Amino acid sequence: MALQLSSLWLHSPTISVHSIDCRSKTKPITATLLSSSSSSSSSLASSPPTIQIVGGKNATWHGNSNSNGGFEESDWVDLDADLYYWTKPLRPVQWYPGHIAKTEKELKEQLKLMDVVIEVRDARIPLSTTHPQMDAWLGNRKRILVLNREDMISTADRNAWATYFAKQGTKVLFSNGQLGMGTMKLSRLAKAMAAGVNVKRRAKGLLPRAVRAGIVGYPNVGKSSLINRLLKRRMCPAAPRPGVTRVLKWVRFGKDLEFLDSPGIIPMRISDQAAAIKLAICDDIGERSYNVTDVAAILVQMLAKIPTVGTSALRNRYKIDVDGNCGKIFVQKLALHLFNGDAHQASFRILSDFRKGKFGWISLERPPR
Repeated sequence: MALQLSSLWLHSPTISVHSIDCRSKTKPITATLLSSSSSSSSSLASSPPTIQIVGGKNATWHGNSNSNGGFEESDWVDLDADLYYWTKPLRPVQWYPGHIAKTEKELKEQLKLMDVVIEVRDARIPLSTTHPQMDAWLGNRKRILVLNREDMISTADRNAWATYFAKQGTKVLFSNGQLGMGTMKLSRLAKAMAAGVNVKRRAKGLLPRAVRAGIVGYPNVGKSSLINRLLKRRMCPAAPRPGVTRVLKWVRFGKDLEFLDSPGIIPMRISDQAAAIKLAICDDIGERSYNVTDVAAILVQMLAKIPTVGTSALRNRYKIDVDGNCGKIFVQKLALHLFNGDAHQASFRILSDFRKGKFGWISLERPPR
């Protein structure tokens, strides 16, 4: 039987594959279908997939070989190079809804009123969720960096990022907006950093006012959830998808702190497509901007190279073999195995499993050396 996918051809004795180039940058790999028709039948008749959490809270890519599961510095370079190579033949991922342009203009005006700015990023991809113009917008304004979803990365990854930002002199706080972890510390830190505002007001004979803190960041990184957890009630619309918040909104926290909730802001054009793919994997960009099957295939290839996950985790979870290093073949086989050949459903299952932490605590980025 011949399976056909869609965009760049790889040849093997039994399968024709099209779309993502499954080769690494330096070592081209030809994917082959290992199972015979009889083994395929037995695979389809096998029991449904069982959930297996691989890795654990101590899994990490940092440090030496004794603590990083064997993932060395050179392996990181190879993975980054491969990710760049894998994205080259794909349609560029671009997402810039109309409301973002309006928000960006309004936000720049509101930033002038801020005493402190709270920038929220996704702890799994802190670099990819960095707006390239944020430093220019903020200037010398005081900033707190929040890495949200700390429950989705390992303790060692958390410590590595904390050390990296501390060396840069950036105040960093880790949080879990869904459970409220880190929210009270955030409010105390915001008031402490902006305490000088009311000192100056009193010196001028003015009455003190509430500290104004603006919360900014990419779509779906958890800005509104953090505010709702702080207020202990649903004051800002929040949902696990990009683009829910569409207008700027001030909310008051007690007598001495005000927050500005803002829609996610993203560059008009994303030049780094490796970063764009990571945004898609982590659901930090609109689904209409990318091909779900292509993104899932790249995720499979990334997971296969991470020692704390690897091909064995994919095989154990979905009960199918991982063919070489080609994620596109794996997605198609999963589609035949569980979804009557529907590659879109199979791709969504893989992405959903990653986003729910079914493969363990995984960071997709490391601090620059």
